[in-house]
Amino acid sequence: MLPWKRLLRPLAALLLSAAAVTLPATAAHADSAPHSGWNDYSCKPSAVHPRPVVLVHGTLGNSVDNWLGLAPYLEARGYCVFSLDYGQLPGVPVFHGLGPIDRSAEQLASFVDQVRAATGAAKADLVGHSQGGMMPRYYLKFLGGADKVNALVGIAPDNHGATLSGLTNLLAYFPGATDLLKDTTPGLADQLPGSAFLTKLNAGGDTVPGVHYTVIATQYDEVATPWRSQFLSGPDVHNIRIQDLCPLDLSEHGTIGLSDRIAFHEVANALDPAHAAATTCLSALS
Repeated sequence: MLPWKRLLRPLAALLLSAAAVTLPATAAHADSAPHSGWNDYSCKPSAVHPRPVVLVHGTLGNSVDNWLGLAPYLEARGYCVFSLDYGQLPGVPVFHGLGPIDRSAEQLASFVDQVRAATGAAKADLVGHSQGGMMPRYYLKFLGGADKVNALVGIAPDNHGATLSGLTNLLAYFPGATDLLKDTTPGLADQLPGSAFLTKLNAGGDTVPGVHYTVIATQYDEVATPWRSQFLSGPDVHNIRIQDLCPLDLSEHGTIGLSDRIAFHEVANALDPAHAAATTCLSALS
């Protein structure tokens, strides 16, 4: 084995460990965890909330653990809520979002069609964390999703790549390391700044007409860095830094999607802008 490959092993482990901050401690039990009421295919959207909400987990996440906070929050407000697993690798349970992202977008497309058929809704709203806030843009742009989706809300989405606070720059010192990453965990390689996937995704503009985009970022993000790279440019985009709403909010990449009630309040505002309420530090109590 080449010496650099021996060195790459701890680097790869470090990359995965850094990405794993998106997961709560319950991840090891995801297969048996209850959905707490969501993914109820008998749910029919109300006149107040006429579109189902599809939750899209992040890298190394899954359909349960990423949403133990937000799914009940939205259900309690009258939404039909659904979540999917995507990007599975053979022999890797629980930790998903590691497969090629264009194929993950195809899985999302099929799931949205399934949800629309079950609920009778013409369109769905998408809420995603990390990769789950970026990957749907491929679905919207290349797989016909713009006709089936009203809004995309990204919580800490790596829209222009994830540098892990500069850690991915170390890959340049290991010839062939990026290719090895592509072969073993293509979903991680696709998220490297400058990857072929991201180049295609962002060519010609960040957004597509007809979809409302919201990005919710934290300045303390240590994964989708620099944090301003999460923001989108376009005519129907609302970019939010959570600390502008509540300077006391110290959430980082994982907690902003898992448990941040300030972020949850902004998700609710994005899903129902006609009834949006000002988000302040007190929103964490609502």
